[in-house]
Amino acid sequence: MARLKTLEEQVMPVAERRAWIESQPLPRNIAELIAQAAGEAGDRLAWNFFESGEAITYDELRRSVNGIARELNALGVAKGTHVAVMMPNVAAMPLSWLALGTLGAVMVPVNVNYLGRELAYVVNDSDAEYVLVHRQCLAVLEQCLAAGSISIDAARIVVVDPPPGSSYRDWSTLAESPVDTYAPPEPVGLDDLLNIQYTSGTTGFPKGCMLTQRYWLVSGKVNAFRDARKYGRILASTPFYYMDPQWLLLMTFYHRATLFVAAKQSVSRFMGWVRTYGINFCLFPYLIFKQPETADDGRNEIVRANVYGVPREIHALIEERFDLVLREAFGMTEVGSAMFMPIEATDMVGSGACGLPSPFRECAVFDADGRPVAAGEIGELCIRGAGIMLGYYNNPEATKAAFRDGWFRTGDLFRVDERGYFTIVGRQKDMIRRSSENIAAREVESVLNGIPVVLESAAVAVPDETRGEEVKAYIVLDAETTPSDAVLGDIITQCQRQLAKFKVPRYYAFRSALPKTPSLKIAKQVLRDEAPAVSEPTYDRVTGQWL
Repeated sequence: MARLKTLEEQVMPVAERRAWIESQPLPRNIAELIAQAAGEAGDRLAWNFFESGEAITYDELRRSVNGIARELNALGVAKGTHVAVMMPNVAAMPLSWLALGTLGAVMVPVNVNYLGRELAYVVNDSDAEYVLVHRQCLAVLEQCLAAGSISIDAARIVVVDPPPGSSYRDWSTLAESPVDTYAPPEPVGLDDLLNIQYTSGTTGFPKGCMLTQRYWLVSGKVNAFRDARKYGRILASTPFYYMDPQWLLLMTFYHRATLFVAAKQSVSRFMGWVRTYGINFCLFPYLIFKQPETADDGRNEIVRANVYGVPREIHALIEERFDLVLREAFGMTEVGSAMFMPIEATDMVGSGACGLPSPFRECAVFDADGRPVAAGEIGELCIRGAGIMLGYYNNPEATKAAFRDGWFRTGDLFRVDERGYFTIVGRQKDMIRRSSENIAAREVESVLNGIPVVLESAAVAVPDETRGEEVKAYIVLDAETTPSDAVLGDIITQCQRQLAKFKVPRYYAFRSALPKTPSLKIAKQVLRDEAPAVSEPTYDRVTGQWL
């Protein structure tokens, strides 16, 4: 546990670190950050897409981005142009983003798993005028074009690896002529829009968050420097059309480091990547803890790993098994990094707290009338600060509802303790009302997910004539465990040991998988809608019978 013990050494107090980060000027725009990094680390690898072999140095990156920006401008892409980008984890994805940012254009990232209805919604709602698309996603786009649900001229569609005989522009031609310098036709500033990033709600269509260059440069900077540690090798294992790889890339630039990019997330291969590439920083999927133990588990070079929503019971066990520093954090598409647990806060391991407010962010917990609550009381987390989203694109009603007196209303229930540490309790819309008691589904799920045989779970409300609502737990077991009365009995016993009596689920159902949103979050609303109609074996803890 040598790395954990080093945290006992004196480090700059977190308040001083925060003040230092906020006092350092941001680059004028994303292009300036690239230029600064290339000027100091020109021959160093900026990224390595290690499964495809696509790697690039900082100097090559600077020249490529400049050349692609120039070619996009020649196609008609200008400052403020909205461009939908639908690509898996290939180098063309971040190159396109950075080139659009250099021009002052706006990227609309599109999930590569979208079907026609979803793709058409995002393209039309965002007012995208161009589409940059990978060959593997072209069929869905062409279906929309043929059906008339998307209307974009073929001359404004650029394809990565187009099929033979295609009439579309080949993306590779955009990158054929790198240049040392490129001045966009119009100046690009911190408050110019860079992304319309669609959130993946569990009901209805997603909302497009308007995120500026300042938003992204703040996100990268905060994540790079909040621990006053040096990260030379950073891992991105989730898709680039989500938030995390984008800010991880900018974090990498601030450190003049190398971003190692996986084609897609893999829990079974994750620690192999960490060891092979000497990763210093990553986002740690806590399901790795449920993989079989190996002799190499503690052999890694991780300085810090972020985790989100780790069950309290296994937090310290993960640190011990993998000999790494695992810290909670909290953020949202709308605000970026909102809070983080300081690396030296060893006493908070297993507390369930998300941490302290991030640099550039104020966090507060308010009651329903907008008044601050006392320490320890529960209310809605609200956030404000430089660079949070401008609003939801094309949705003034949702924008108005999301803000109150300059504070963004997260919809998350939190409490804050006397030392200023914030802890999430659950979502306002994910509370179960049993008789007169409120039950946070997140708390129940945290206990269930901390049970070794449980891979993932969902707690939802089901109607009850006596108590209004009861708790039903949907459970996915790990691959080595078969559903049985004995397994369920152990799960119920552990819930009874860790939850107040009224919080222990009454109903239980085993499933092989849970429904997911396009961003792979559990689709709770699908489960709620299914509950009355789906006929599946369900155990009633009160009657002791399978229904």
